[in-house]
Amino acid sequence: MKKVLVTGGNKGIGLALVKLFLNAGYEVIVLGRDFSNYPYKSDTKIVEFDCFNVGKIKELAKEIGYVDVLVNNAGVMNSLPYDSYPEDKKERLMNVNLYAPIEFITHFSKFMEEKRCGRIVNVASVAGQIGHPDIWYGASKAALLNATKSFAKILAPKGIVVNAVAPGPTFTDMMDVIPEDRKAAMKANTYTKRFADAEEVAKAIFWLSEESPEYINGFCIDVNNGAYPR
Repeated sequence: MKKVLVTGGNKGIGLALVKLFLNAGYEVIVLGRDFSNYPYKSDTKIVEFDCFNVGKIKELAKEIGYVDVLVNNAGVMNSLPYDSYPEDKKERLMNVNLYAPIEFITHFSKFMEEKRCGRIVNVASVAGQIGHPDIWYGASKAALLNATKSFAKILAPKGIVVNAVAPGPTFTDMMDVIPEDRKAAMKANTYTKRFADAEEVAKAIFWLSEESPEYINGFCIDVNNGAYPR
């Protein structure tokens, strides 16, 4: 049985992805901070873990061991003005969105190298490609896309495939911090005048995790339906 680790798999895109992996017969390990409303407690291994704690990821990797697939899905967005951004919120965002994924890849890829196989998918954002009012969020996602390409170059000779997805506005609770007028403008910019469902993004992640040719490597799938903010 194949094994997958999904960070932030307790809600949103991650939760939709967990369902896909369960249906495909995977052993699923889910990292999250709050599992009070999580529906798959009896079907998955849940690990209460805050990705802010970057220094604890190495030990966590030792405890979990080899996984066939690693999905770096956990993320934070604050939607605050760049010139009045609290230092603690900058630190949390960068730790969760960028430093933690790099640490997860660093330590879990060691196990993958031993078997010369494995797939890693990072959840970035259209914000990392075109900019974002939350400067730190956009910068973290841009850096994650660069890290995806960098790790692909490093790990491909060792049998590991590393890709990313860059969702546009998606109907999850992360949208709660965005002002209503901006959400309306973002929705208006999509071809079909709607936000993505979490399941639509999850299907793209699953394809990269399971079905895509390994020659697709260091690549980012844009899941944005034309939603480039004006």
